[in-house]
Amino acid sequence: MPADRAVAALVERYGLPASAPRQLRSLLSLLTEDPLAPTTIDAAHAVDDHLADSLVALELGEVRAAATIADLGSGAGLPGLPLAIALPEAAVSLVESSIRKCEFLKRVVQACDLANVEVVHARIEEWNASVDVVTARALAPLEVVVEYAAPLLRIGGTLVVWRGQRELASEAAATKAAEIVGIQPGDIRPVQPYPAARHRHLHLMSKVMETPSRFPRRPGVARKRPLGSGKA
Repeated sequence: MPADRAVAALVERYGLPASAPRQLRSLLSLLTEDPLAPTTIDAAHAVDDHLADSLVALELGEVRAAATIADLGSGAGLPGLPLAIALPEAAVSLVESSIRKCEFLKRVVQACDLANVEVVHARIEEWNASVDVVTARALAPLEVVVEYAAPLLRIGGTLVVWRGQRELASEAAATKAAEIVGIQPGDIRPVQPYPAARHRHLHLMSKVMETPSRFPRRPGVARKRPLGSGKA
């Protein structure tokens, strides 16, 4: 089947472990067929738009080397679940505030036999951690993601944010926010997770100093008064 061939191609491209083909197929099936999946996913494009788009972060050495990863606002488990499948030695936390989405994530974790995944039912601002890598895909404006991630990263850790076309105003706001919370903007890496992909970027930022104790702010404040916007 085309999806099986596409999954096999991803396994070969990234040198994934022997368990990955079965696990990725199980994940794909649940994403596209489970009536309780938290989002509608087009089965015809699911491998490219969701599996390949998630796994493209394996091109980053920081992600490959991570022992601990937190996927913020995990939703349907993207990119966290594909990365957990690809990196079975890494402990992956899927942080999600919706109980319905968490229940779906738990079903996927069980179906895919993922012993390295923890589903965390919490608001991001109320969860405590110190991890190597924070990932965020389709979560919030870039400057808001920076504020969410900073308290959760260890010094030297990396934030990886999935974005489409470059937005200079958003990047400037994120740079201002990063200075406040102890993060240093790094590369903005153009990526091509599949041949037809256009305008895809991974934004990399490193935690270089302790985040001030006033962070995280109360739930909802980062979105209402984002750092770097003049409203904080």
